[in-house]
Amino acid sequence: MSTRPQATTDPTPPVTRDATLRAATDATTLLAAAARLSDDDLLTRVAVLAARERKATVALVAHLAELDARGLHLAAGYASLFSYCTGALHLSEHAAYHRIQAARAVRRFPVILDLLASGALTLTTVTLLAPHLTSANHRELLHAASGRSKREVEVLVASLHPQPPVPAMIRRLRAAGPAEPPGARSTTVGMEATSVPPSHRPVVQPLAPERYKIQLTASAATVAKLRQAQDLLRQQIPDGDLGEVIDRALTALLRQLTQRKAGAAPHLRESADRSRANGEPDGVHRHGDERPVRAPPLSRHIPASVRRAVWARDGGRCAFVAPDGRRCGETAFLEFHHVRPYARGGPATVENIELRCRAHNGYEARLALGDGETTHDLARPGPSPRPGGGCRAHG
Repeated sequence: MSTRPQATTDPTPPVTRDATLRAATDATTLLAAAARLSDDDLLTRVAVLAARERKATVALVAHLAELDARGLHLAAGYASLFSYCTGALHLSEHAAYHRIQAARAVRRFPVILDLLASGALTLTTVTLLAPHLTSANHRELLHAASGRSKREVEVLVASLHPQPPVPAMIRRLRAAGPAEPPGARSTTVGMEATSVPPSHRPVVQPLAPERYKIQLTASAATVAKLRQAQDLLRQQIPDGDLGEVIDRALTALLRQLTQRKAGAAPHLRESADRSRANGEPDGVHRHGDERPVRAPPLSRHIPASVRRAVWARDGGRCAFVAPDGRRCGETAFLEFHHVRPYARGGPATVENIELRCRAHNGYEARLALGDGETTHDLARPGPSPRPGGGCRAHG
């Protein structure tokens, strides 16, 4: 009599209704337990759980390496280790891919497992490095990649095999279909003539140190502007190089945006702005005609000179510093923050204004208000200010 096991469509036992209910109850209990933790205990707990997850991931990678070597996924009815990970282990495709790549790299170079365990390398950086590792270079490359971000490792990999620049081209994409509205066709700049799904993300890929391939999909109106810029710059850029044209456009745009964020050039209003920021003893400043005009006791307006000084001092980065000394340093969604909240009389001076990203501006505003108190409750009469102690960057 054959002892071969009966074929099944799924090697994992079916999930019963009772098991599902128990799992839901356990999850609810976890949420309730987390909600009872103090801030310090919650941070500590999250760090411990992250360390456990990393340890579990390293263990999974090691065991997948052995499972792959034995080909046990074949006996389980899966044609590939990938299908086994997604079907039997219920990993997402992304998670399965990175763990398999790491497992196969670990079989070649076991030292990678130690670097994953310490956090020096991540599954993503191992996946980037794996195709380029050899017995001769793996120690040097792994050391160079340790502690590096994904983007930094991409540049490291590009330095190993520099690629030539991609040819600049503009090609019309195929229409999505009959239902596509008129004028909806897009044009691809700097890429092969292929149909790209609307959800396709732009690509910024290093080809070599200091050289990148940029791929995007642009509207017909954008391409028309690009071609017009090429024509207008022919004297300076005779070959109409797209990279040079875009670089000049971005340089001009950044100059404009920086001026708008950090404060436009000084103008006639600035003397009045400066008076309001510094505060005249009698609360009076004068216009050009020397007629005295009484200024409001406190202005929410941040003078251009103050914005410029703050932007330069903080380096165009969020200046929030955590208790352990770590500075945020975010460069996106920057806002001007009142260290002493405006609603509590904080002046718009260089000493009282700092740059914050939107998240930290709101976070400090909530800390300053506390106990459910709102800035509107504290504000002086006038237009309702933006909630919180900060002020959005102008522009």
